[in-house]
Amino acid sequence: MMPRILPLAALMTLCFSLVACGDKKPTETAEPAQKTDPNLVIADEAMRSRLKIGVVELAPFSEVLRVPGLIDFDQQRMARLSAPVTGRVTDISATIGQAVKPGDVLARLHSTELGSAQLAFLKARAQSQLQAENQERARLLFAADVIGKAELQRRENEYAIAAAEARGASDQLRVLGMSAGSIAQMSKNGEINSTLPIVSTLRGALVEFKVAPGQVVQPTDTLFTVADLSRVWAVADVPEQQADLVAVGQLVDIEIPALGNRKIAGELIQVGQIVDPATRTVKVRTALDNQDGRLKPAMLATMLITSRPTEQLVIPASAVVRFENEDLVFVETKENQYRATQVQLGQSHNGIRTIVSGLKAGDRIVTDGAFHLNNQRTGIAQE
Repeated sequence: MMPRILPLAALMTLCFSLVACGDKKPTETAEPAQKTDPNLVIADEAMRSRLKIGVVELAPFSEVLRVPGLIDFDQQRMARLSAPVTGRVTDISATIGQAVKPGDVLARLHSTELGSAQLAFLKARAQSQLQAENQERARLLFAADVIGKAELQRRENEYAIAAAEARGASDQLRVLGMSAGSIAQMSKNGEINSTLPIVSTLRGALVEFKVAPGQVVQPTDTLFTVADLSRVWAVADVPEQQADLVAVGQLVDIEIPALGNRKIAGELIQVGQIVDPATRTVKVRTALDNQDGRLKPAMLATMLITSRPTEQLVIPASAVVRFENEDLVFVETKENQYRATQVQLGQSHNGIRTIVSGLKAGDRIVTDGAFHLNNQRTGIAQE
């Protein structure tokens, strides 16, 4: 019996296995879903009518350098007045801020040095007059054959020396601050006056005052500063890395924060020839009209300098779209298809932007209508 039961059981097991295999469905191979590039936009006919295409190119570009600076005196329109001789200030007749003109007396001082110089001048002048008379007498005697030519020449030499000494004494008085009229008056009346006026040499305003009555002053001491404020300077320090971009004659705008960032147009009148070793900067300046007196020396200012043009990659500012803290430009990949490309922008001037990275010369980009493309792109990405 056993030999028959085992084959029958094996046959039944095989049948069940075949039935089970017949119930299994064949595995279907799933095709991967096609991914959509979120930065790629295909423009339809309506969109194409809104787009304008341009080419990225290298072109001369002038950067605008923003350099901190300040308002300063026009050094060619100011005078620092000092005492030409050592003396004691006797009185002061000027006040700070006062308008003055050439010849106005600001102070007076008494100087024994000046008195000594005047005395030396009077002695030299008297000696010159005496020698002039001796020379004339010697000429008459020589003409009468009373003296020889050697004696006449001696008298002429003595007069020449005395006259030179008188001129030297007169020049010394001028150095000490006496006017030609005052010297002539002293020569006429022979009176010594050791009081010397300190006078303005410039028309302007008295902007600095460093003296008091009774003070003993030296020729090296600055007593007053007079400045013509109808024209002032704006000065700034350009970093040495940008110094090659500036030159005399370039246009600048001066922003004055104290005047509501009012802009004043000008041009560079001087570019420094050396680099300040402490700040690594080059000094530049421009002259500004100040007839209304609103610009005050030491006011803070910002100098906007239009630099010399250099070859750079440039695109219209209208080609740039700002989205989620990124600057994007749509580059044409093929007809009617554009890719949003992130770029790093440089300077901006007169509707032109420079490109630091992200594009190359010859790329075709959307210069007008990029905003609409970006709206379409972001709508696809949100779905």
